[in-house]
Amino acid sequence: MSHHLVEARDLYYVYPDGQAALRGVSFLIHHGESVAIIGSNGAGKSTLLLHLNGVLRPTSGQVRIGDFPITSENLADIRRTVGMIFQDPDDQLFMPTVFDDVAFGLGQLGLAAVDIEARVVHALETVGASHLRQRPPYRLSGGEKRAVAIAGVLAMLPSILVMDEPSSGLDPAARRRVITLLAGFDHTKIIATHDLDMVLDLCSRVLVMNEGVIKADGTPAEIFAEADLLQRCNLEPPLSYQRR
Repeated sequence: MSHHLVEARDLYYVYPDGQAALRGVSFLIHHGESVAIIGSNGAGKSTLLLHLNGVLRPTSGQVRIGDFPITSENLADIRRTVGMIFQDPDDQLFMPTVFDDVAFGLGQLGLAAVDIEARVVHALETVGASHLRQRPPYRLSGGEKRAVAIAGVLAMLPSILVMDEPSSGLDPAARRRVITLLAGFDHTKIIATHDLDMVLDLCSRVLVMNEGVIKADGTPAEIFAEADLLQRCNLEPPLSYQRR
């Protein structure tokens, strides 16, 4: 499967209760871009991310990964290409040990035990969590859970990382470790976040969402210089901009 773009075309999504969460979202993200999606609570960020690997399916419109629309027939390939890291790591960690959690997705691929072992070891080394291998996930700190959740996705060798609030709930040291880790991922990154200072560290492009619509698309410098735009979308510029 080609993985050179992520595209939304006129994407609408209405929840069963009638709430319109996405209202005509369109964008094109090229391979290797690092893109932040920002907006206040309820702007549609998380709903949008859940469309990018088929967890949710649009009411109308289309999502394409590379040359392929997301369909039931190619969903398995899409999910190998697009690794999803949820806001709450507990949504991804459910096995008895850290090793088992990181290995879970690989087992679904039918890989040999020796190959699973090698990928798990490498993924845990990448996130600095090798020492947690035999720990039960429920005994980990918030930062450790986040690292292990990322390891579970990295073990699948995705070309695209989609992340919902990756720094949420982390202390400053754990937050910095996550930022450093993500900065080392050379492929496409799509990050929904309230952490606008992290956006400056990681992202070269920002999409601003409000009420299910993309209101602006530009570089961090362009977006964070637009005080009126940020105010209309119930956002404040990063602390580093506020100090200027």
